[in-house]
Amino acid sequence: MEDSTKHKMVSNPIILQSENLTKYILETSIYPREPETLKELRNATASHPMCFMGTAPDAGQLMALLLKLSNAKKTIEVGVYTGYSLLLTALAIPDNGKIVAVDPDRKAYEIGLPFIKKAEVEHKIEFIESPALPVLDKLLEDPWNKGTFDFAFVDADKHNYWNYHERLLELVKIGGLIIYDNTLWGGTVAWPEEDVPPPKRGIRESALAFNKAIANDSRVLISVASIGDGFTICMRAH
Repeated sequence: MEDSTKHKMVSNPIILQSENLTKYILETSIYPREPETLKELRNATASHPMCFMGTAPDAGQLMALLLKLSNAKKTIEVGVYTGYSLLLTALAIPDNGKIVAVDPDRKAYEIGLPFIKKAEVEHKIEFIESPALPVLDKLLEDPWNKGTFDFAFVDADKHNYWNYHERLLELVKIGGLIIYDNTLWGGTVAWPEEDVPPPKRGIRESALAFNKAIANDSRVLISVASIGDGFTICMRAH
């Protein structure tokens, strides 16, 4: 007899209901308000073999709102991929705003670059082709950078999330926001380990460790939003 406790995406009515609700939200409140250049970039990314790495549109809409609410002007993005979240950030911040965007994969970034240029926001972006930790450490060498960023978004290698966190807490101002993507890792953080596909287990363990650490970090106020693949929103408290 089939074990009903197994996580089968096609047979779980709760998950199906959730998928239907997500589709409803996308079609009624997200896609109609998505800027045209963002929509074009999302569609261009859909054919890329690693398209699952892109920021979910519903998560992106929340991020754009948070950027506006926090009046962010100086931001940093760790992990760019084709630039969906980068473009939405550039659209949300003022014309004289600045984004330090770090990713070792320039080829992926160049997929999004024509759409960034079309939106006329390229002047806001400083793209650095590099692993993130050396760049963050270099920024911290200059004391004038400490506590000057309004906002940070992290969607990079999950094993280094805590290393990024420690550095970003020095770079982001008190009251500033740091968002971490993929902290629910497809929902597997709540699954029994034996139900998790072996390829997902390593990152799942990193996500579990990060989620536990961030929940106990008194330096930030947090909210974990079950949107996209999990958004952990942190505000630097001190």
